[in-house]
Amino acid sequence: MNPGVLVKARLLAALLGAFVAASAHAHHSFAMFDSENQIRLVGKVVEYTWQNPHVYIELEARDPRDPKGKPQYWSIECANPGILNRLGWKFNMIKKNDQITIVVAPLRTKEPGALLKQIKLPDGRVFGNGGPAGPPNISIEDGKKLTGAKL
Repeated sequence: MNPGVLVKARLLAALLGAFVAASAHAHHSFAMFDSENQIRLVGKVVEYTWQNPHVYIELEARDPRDPKGKPQYWSIECANPGILNRLGWKFNMIKKNDQITIVVAPLRTKEPGALLKQIKLPDGRVFGNGGPAGPPNISIEDGKKLTGAKL
C-alpha cells in the first residue's frame, strides 16, 4: 500500500473518531427529568420553537401537583426536528394560543420545565416524542397510570 494513502486513511479515521466523540459529548442525558412520575398538563401555547438541537413548546398551564396554584409558564423540551418529522410532526402544526394536552416527565427540581412524552393537538391528533424520550406511563386523556407501562 502506498505510504501516502495509509497516512491519509489514518488521518481520516482520527478525524472521524474525534467528530463522533464530540457529537456524543455534546448531547445531554435525560437524568434531570423524572420519567417515573409523569404529569399531564393542559394549557395554552405561548410559543412554539422549531429549531435544532431541540424543539421547544412554551406552555401556560397549572401544575397538577398544585391544582390551586396559579398557571405557570412551562418550558417543554422535545426531540430534534429530524426525529419529530419522522413521527409526522410539522413545523407549523402548533400555533400560539392553541389549547393542547401533554404528558411530560417534569424536572426533578420541581421547576416548571419538562421533557415531552406525548402531545394531543386541538384537532385530537396524538403524537409521541420519539424513542429516546420514551413512552408515556400515564394516559393523555385522564392522567391515570397506564397498565403495563414500562420505562
